[in-house]
Amino acid sequence: MLVLGLLWLPGAMGQPLAGLWDAQVRVNGLEIPFRMEFAGSGATVSGSFFNGDQKVTSTGGQLDGVRLVLNFDYYAARLTAQFAEGKLVGTYRRAANEYPFEAKRFAPAAAAGDGVPAIAGLWDVEVESAKGEKAWHFIVKQSGAEVSAAILRVDGDTGNLEGAWRDSKFVLSHFDGARPLLLEVTPRADGTLRIVQNGRNELIAVRSAEARAKGLPEPTDPSRHTSVQDPTVPFRFAFPDLSGKIVSSTDERFRGKVVIVAIGGSWCPNCHDEAPFLVELYGKYRAQGLEIVALSFEEGDQLKDPARLRAFIQKYGIDYPVLVAGEPDELSAKLPQAVNLNAWPTTFFLGRDGLVRSVHAGFAGKASGEFHGEMREEVTGLIERLLAENDVSRK
Repeated sequence: MLVLGLLWLPGAMGQPLAGLWDAQVRVNGLEIPFRMEFAGSGATVSGSFFNGDQKVTSTGGQLDGVRLVLNFDYYAARLTAQFAEGKLVGTYRRAANEYPFEAKRFAPAAAAGDGVPAIAGLWDVEVESAKGEKAWHFIVKQSGAEVSAAILRVDGDTGNLEGAWRDSKFVLSHFDGARPLLLEVTPRADGTLRIVQNGRNELIAVRSAEARAKGLPEPTDPSRHTSVQDPTVPFRFAFPDLSGKIVSSTDERFRGKVVIVAIGGSWCPNCHDEAPFLVELYGKYRAQGLEIVALSFEEGDQLKDPARLRAFIQKYGIDYPVLVAGEPDELSAKLPQAVNLNAWPTTFFLGRDGLVRSVHAGFAGKASGEFHGEMREEVTGLIERLLAENDVSRK
């Protein structure tokens, strides 16, 4: 058991809070298990969700008597719980969603018996998604009875699901403060996998190496999902920043620069995955002529008071312009040059002449394994090629 500091729950028979806890939220009547970690001292406490080896830590919190409150400002979320009968019991509220929450101190799971099926590798899942996708990737890593996995869609991945072999199936779950998901994965006699999402939706997965031969379509290429109506016309935008100042594509700061236009929102989990990479690119290539601008689409209450967006900017140390472009359902109207713009995030790459040279839908996070590494290499290579082109503003 990992114990950080000496944080105790008053009035709870000296029960220590610091360390790992097995938690769950109830979503639409379904229990989603996950792990949390608490740390701190005295009345000040922090809590962390996990996405694989990444921690998602609270921005503030306190322990008042037996009442625990944790704020996650970059999610506009709050966890409130009380200690009762050896458990933490309360609610997790994020935007309009409120989930019953429960946690007990971490205990290692019992070892599985022999005969655990081997499912590690890359699988393809046939779907009919609202975004026009015909297939998703299902990426699986396995160590004995324990499995980690992710579904990769055109938007990005589901986050890292973790679980183990139990009662003739693998039970995997994910909750990092967002995107709750439960998968029940059952190997079938024909070599395929039966996947049940959140107790409702049934999918069949085929090993990727066999998928084409069995007639399954390719998963959507994120570099071909979105385009622009006329690639010979410079990409235009003009929206206010958080101070109300209008920032436009025609501003001097963008002239003759390679520009990344990142479309997203602070509500979007895959946008949270993407932000650290954009910050990294900006720090590495800004001096060579790279500019980045984020066009953030937020819900109505956040447009009135963009507290979550401010916390998002602070969390990731974003120092490129972040503009408030409108509400999510205004995406197409606010960016009429785009074609099939429906993935969050979507990133446009402009050459020094202001023309769109590439568009990438979604963001494959670390849970996507090799797809994450390949995407990083592709984007970095593209930026370096665009920066190497002549600066047309100086001609």
